[in-house]
Amino acid sequence: MPPLRLHSEILTLATRHPFIIARGGSSQYRTVMVTLRDADGLEGWGEAAPSRFYGETAESVVAALAVYGQAMPESPFELEDAERVWETTMRGNPSARAALSAAMHDLAAKRLGVPLYRLWGLDPARAPRSTFTIGLDTPERVRAKVAEAPEYPILKIKLGTDRDIEILRTIRNETDRELRVDANCGWTVKHAIAMLPVLEEFGVTVLEQPLVPQDLDGLAEIRRRATIPLIADESCLTSHDIPRLAGRVDGINIKLAKCGSLREALRMIAIARAHHLTVMVGCMIESSLAITAAAHFTPLVDIVDLDGAALLAQDPFVGATIHAGQVRLPSGPGLGVTRR
Repeated sequence: MPPLRLHSEILTLATRHPFIIARGGSSQYRTVMVTLRDADGLEGWGEAAPSRFYGETAESVVAALAVYGQAMPESPFELEDAERVWETTMRGNPSARAALSAAMHDLAAKRLGVPLYRLWGLDPARAPRSTFTIGLDTPERVRAKVAEAPEYPILKIKLGTDRDIEILRTIRNETDRELRVDANCGWTVKHAIAMLPVLEEFGVTVLEQPLVPQDLDGLAEIRRRATIPLIADESCLTSHDIPRLAGRVDGINIKLAKCGSLREALRMIAIARAHHLTVMVGCMIESSLAITAAAHFTPLVDIVDLDGAALLAQDPFVGATIHAGQVRLPSGPGLGVTRR
């Protein structure tokens, strides 16, 4: 059989509001759609959501895919071998490899005529509720964002500025919903410890990545003093990072654009469980194509933050949805994603 044929397409996504975190932000994001086509014309789809923080752009993804495209398998069922070959062909480029992985899994499950979660033996009803993210903004816009998301029972608040307490107060004055906080590496150890009683005052239930990625001892110091779970995001890229985080944090945040593949995400879940860590799945600003790929393993995790497509002004795909905070997976074969 001939190898699978690869096609890529750059997508431009606009958010309803500028999406800003401690490292900056934008109202326009570029992702890359990947299509794998077999000899019978059946297609598998995936999406790369590159981040400069992890050394990728839309252009670098397209260039990497051209290299990976020279090592395509003949069958979509060669999942483990294909991912190993891509990683050894050219290291790095995690979102590019994640898109290829999603497209392979989509195509394999379509071949079998089942949703991907069914291929893994998972019950979609076991998926936790997803958070809705409130990015950094003016008090007026923060209030507007909270008002626009009444169906989400859990809000994730971006912090990491000199206005953090003002942001928390603004949101708490608008709602009594559960609040979780993500500082995106924006705090020092001293500041994070000083913020712990503030977070408790405002009823915050989770603290995510307050420090720069390499400060693992600092994370451990914060964890010793915190009364809420501490989750590592930027400090945890792949399964290799998990053992050194065990005992320093309470949990990890898995993102396909960081770890590089669906199979690596499953490995991370298993290894995190072995270390008694809470498991979270998160996302970048991306369409429902990438969101749905991650959503298929949500029955295996504890915390879900898959609102990237919900922040868009217009989503080019229809896939997993969120109703009253609950993730609902499509029932179609593969990822179950269609073009809008």
